[in-house]
Amino acid sequence: METTDRELLYIPLEGVESEHCALIVDKGLTELEGVTTHKVELNNKRAVINETKAFNILPNAVKTIRDLGYGVTTVKKNFPVLNMTCASCAVSAQSILESTKGVVGVSVNYANNVAAVEYIPTMTNPKELQTAMRSIGYDLMIDETESAHDTLEELHSEKFRKLKLKTFGAILLSVPVVVIGMFFMDIPYANYIMWAFSTPVIVWLGKDFFINAWKQAKHRSANMDTLVALSTGIAYLFSVFNTLFMEVWHSRGLHAHVYFEAASVVIAFILLGKLLEEKAKGNTSSALKKLIGLQPKTVTILNSSGETEEIPIVNVSIGDTIVVKPGEKIAVDGRVISGKSFVDESMLSGEPLAVEKTEGSEVFAGTINQKGSFHFKTEKVGDATMLGQIIKMVQDAQGSKAPVQKLVDKIAGIFVPVVLGISILTLILWVTLGGDNGWTQGILSLVTVLVIACPCALGLATPTAIMVGVGKGAENGILIKDAESLELGRKVNVVVLDKTGTITEGKPKVTGIQWLNEDESAQAVLYSIEKQSEHPLAESVIKYLVHSETLPVHHFESITGFGAKAEVKDKSYFVGNKALLDQNGIAVAGELSEAANKWLAEAKTVIFFADNAQALAVIAISDEIKETSVEAVRRLKESGIEVYMLTGDNAQTAKAIAEKAGISQYKAEVLPADKSEFVKQLQREGKVVAMAGDGINDSNALMQADVSIAMGKGSDIAMDAARMVIISSDLAKIPLAFRLSKQTVSAIKQNLFWAFIYNLIGIPIAAGALYPVNGFLLNPMIAGAAMTLSSLSVVSNSLLLKFRKLDKS
Repeated sequence: METTDRELLYIPLEGVESEHCALIVDKGLTELEGVTTHKVELNNKRAVINETKAFNILPNAVKTIRDLGYGVTTVKKNFPVLNMTCASCAVSAQSILESTKGVVGVSVNYANNVAAVEYIPTMTNPKELQTAMRSIGYDLMIDETESAHDTLEELHSEKFRKLKLKTFGAILLSVPVVVIGMFFMDIPYANYIMWAFSTPVIVWLGKDFFINAWKQAKHRSANMDTLVALSTGIAYLFSVFNTLFMEVWHSRGLHAHVYFEAASVVIAFILLGKLLEEKAKGNTSSALKKLIGLQPKTVTILNSSGETEEIPIVNVSIGDTIVVKPGEKIAVDGRVISGKSFVDESMLSGEPLAVEKTEGSEVFAGTINQKGSFHFKTEKVGDATMLGQIIKMVQDAQGSKAPVQKLVDKIAGIFVPVVLGISILTLILWVTLGGDNGWTQGILSLVTVLVIACPCALGLATPTAIMVGVGKGAENGILIKDAESLELGRKVNVVVLDKTGTITEGKPKVTGIQWLNEDESAQAVLYSIEKQSEHPLAESVIKYLVHSETLPVHHFESITGFGAKAEVKDKSYFVGNKALLDQNGIAVAGELSEAANKWLAEAKTVIFFADNAQALAVIAISDEIKETSVEAVRRLKESGIEVYMLTGDNAQTAKAIAEKAGISQYKAEVLPADKSEFVKQLQREGKVVAMAGDGINDSNALMQADVSIAMGKGSDIAMDAARMVIISSDLAKIPLAFRLSKQTVSAIKQNLFWAFIYNLIGIPIAAGALYPVNGFLLNPMIAGAAMTLSSLSVVSNSLLLKFRKLDKS
């Protein structure tokens, strides 16, 4: 088969480190349908496919390589899309991007006008994607500067302003046409006056419908613009013909009807619908706009000479010292180096109480300082900040598609051609069966069918609800990474909870200390020795005795498995478990033994502090249950959800924590691989499983679960593996997330029901189905109003989600 360079496909590979790996990839490509000529170049770390229409099979080739366990170097970016006017536009835009060289995957969301594109950077770039989009009348925003969002907002504002002018202009010019058409048809030159008023509406204010329809036609596709252009264009041209050539109808004994008012009013109604729809769609993304608005435009820094200087946020670098005054927003992430204050972090975590910030505390972009002032050192800027990551997650989630949307997209893709077919069939039936007025009534019904059909209501049904749902989650401290998790959350009937850091705080702390004799000098000795220790439990004691005096410590020795030994003021001291004291023949007073046994029975860790002769104190340390965990478990159970706890801790500790949390089903001494296997076992039993965890050891189980939930204060790996993140690590947010899922899916179902019912009822009525029964024919003007209302009703129903309470069933 003869090929050209244009058909060579170079796929950059990751993880292909040996000839064996290369052979595996090569074999995988052999089994891929449509690929016959190919090779894997190990040295160049790439696969080469030389085949006709090779670019059409790129997504399948990439999927095959990834399924084999290797990677493909791609870039994932979200691009704002301009000039889309309906749901079918999103389908057309997605099709053109999917057929562009180097594109691996595309998802175009009409509700927020964003295209999420994954592409191979060595094969294409944003400029080429933009060129492809422009070829069919759309545009792609590829401005990657910090002000891109502001530029986009300005473009949208300008577009909205122009749309408003066009709408009011169309309404103003349509009013006299309607008045004459309805009440004063007998005045001299009535048809010519209506022609004069309706022409600017069709030719000038409604020209975009005709331009876009033509661009679609050139690419053998159709969208809502096609329906509007055909309906109003036919009504207008039919009316012009009847105005100029009345005798054609008069010679047949028929009246020459004109429909200038229908053509102009339909344009006016549809422009009004678009105006209201744009306004409503803007409200669906209000949560994202709030997040973006949290970051100030300027910051005050300490320059090299030690003076304060105000600079734009885009000029802030890592390592800069930023000054924060009372009431100011914090611009970037960093760590406090001087001063103290309380900071309101509710906009990120959903927690109402301000958090104290002292030297060494982390601060986050978008949070608001209260009454104090402090300086902090910048650690993360731009998209790397927690706020930047949250905004990206929300954008990605709002741009993702729920599984049900895939079916809706298929329907929207064939909807317009089907409607065109119905309209032509309507005309044929009227001409054949309609008698003397068959042509007139047929044209009128054809126009009405084209006007009333609305793919936009179908296209908006799912994404608008997803946008509001994801935004509402973010406002409540629940980050949802994709639409699929939001849709699946309502089906969860089992929740598996990791213990440490999920049910508990994840930070051991001293919960009790019993001294043989209360002595400040002994406290100072214990504090000083623990400051030398690297054991995690030592940190708990240090925090508990933080106000104690620090004494010089000599000959510090860590004894693995037992504790530590050191000298202070020429006297030996021991800190560790009971075995350490037994080894050194140290006595333990009865009251200390009694306290130790009591704490051990409560599954707490017990350590002793002693000198050479006797134990001086016994200390209880435990990882306490979070205040909200018990209530969260209770609410999950009330919802009919089974709750399991998994932990690597011993059975005694697991039992104590489970009892406190109100969990009857738990497993102790569980390895990370066992957690994943346990989730699989539940899934084999037909359960829909949600897994909540915070550590690296939870990541496998999180990836296995149907719905994965990470604690925001946990490890980055756990947060990457999970599809939902609870920013505040508060378990009480999990029932809210499931409640939000139910509300969102309910809104999607309602939207789809009304969108389908509207078209199923509206199109037959528009075609004249009621005419044989009661002589009713739908006026195209009323059809235009109905079409507008169908889209608005869907968007408005999605917006109602914002006002529904999450803490009520």
